[in-house]
Amino acid sequence: MQYLSQSRRIARVLKPLAFVEADARFVSTASHAVQWPSHRSLSYSAFPGMDNCNQLYAQSRLMTASMISRANFSSEAKRVENPTESVKELHAKIFDSVNVKRSMPPNAWLWSLIDKCRKEDDISFLFDVLQNLRRFRLSNLRIHDNFNCNLCRQVAKTCVSVGAINHGKRALWKHNVHGLTPSVASAHHLLSYALEHKDVKLMDEVMKLLKMNNLPLQPGTADLVFRGLKYSCFRICHDTDNWDLLAKYSKKFCKAGVKLRKTTFDVWMEFAAKRGDSKSLWNVDKLRSETYTQHTLSGAFSCAKGFLLEHKPEEAAAVIQILCQAYPDEKKLVLEAEFKKLVNEWPVDIMKHQNEEDKKAVVASLRSNIPAMVNALVNSGLRVNVDMDDWNKNEALLS
Repeated sequence: MQYLSQSRRIARVLKPLAFVEADARFVSTASHAVQWPSHRSLSYSAFPGMDNCNQLYAQSRLMTASMISRANFSSEAKRVENPTESVKELHAKIFDSVNVKRSMPPNAWLWSLIDKCRKEDDISFLFDVLQNLRRFRLSNLRIHDNFNCNLCRQVAKTCVSVGAINHGKRALWKHNVHGLTPSVASAHHLLSYALEHKDVKLMDEVMKLLKMNNLPLQPGTADLVFRGLKYSCFRICHDTDNWDLLAKYSKKFCKAGVKLRKTTFDVWMEFAAKRGDSKSLWNVDKLRSETYTQHTLSGAFSCAKGFLLEHKPEEAAAVIQILCQAYPDEKKLVLEAEFKKLVNEWPVDIMKHQNEEDKKAVVASLRSNIPAMVNALVNSGLRVNVDMDDWNKNEALLS
């Protein structure tokens, strides 16, 4: 009776398994590591056929474990329908090496797979390979360390190049199933993408990921963030939240002891000048002077704009005059271009950041102070190549 009862249980287990289609290509190494104790150690010689019955029972348990393992460890690559053919081939070769041959595939295969990714489906296959390689290194080779940060940086760069930004953000997590070692250099690829596409939201998300994963800030990080906020502000002129974000992140960088680059201070001061915020401009200039003794061309013109905002056209003219004396003749064209921007473009930009209540006062100030600055330069003997007719056209825009 016991033999018949056990046979019925085996039949019930095997019956649904007959309709399961096995896909060994994505089975984790854990499924092959399942070993069941041999039932032959017990004496069943008195019951012919019992050994075969126990063998079937053990096989059924092994197949069930394999199904569970496949459900737990099969990755999202199975659900991707349209990867690049070369990526698909490398993916199969790597899995064959890991799951069938039980050996770590050559590093060149993984780097070649990264290089051949051309779309987001390819990136899904790449992350699937990374996850399984990490598992193989951990369970079979007893390597607990993640891949080096150079691999993570290249993965992030590839994600950005194909537009798989969500995958790229996963490369910044310190604790991940893919064995990636996040770094600020990886984050810079995402920040560069945010800068190129003027995506302030993505920039903010990347900065939050840096904080959550305790990744240190660097001067290059600040440069990318400030430039991103600057250009996004040009696109959304009335969005003052960009200035608030810039102030927030500038405090974070300074608190972290990051030595900001000259270009970062230039962007910061230029941003303040475009908003008509002379108080913030002088605060930034004071902070700059603690690190750098001399102004850049952009920083000096921002100071001239600050004097104009404070109704001091003579001081603004003095700054420009000093620049003309310091710059060699071969660079005078660059200086002249900056001066034309101050006269013709800056007044238009500054109006875009003013509310209706303050606009009239700013317009009146610029109408009197900019011509006064030009006259002061001419009276000092400086040859100013600016057509004031363009300024009169700007007056129509400011009215």
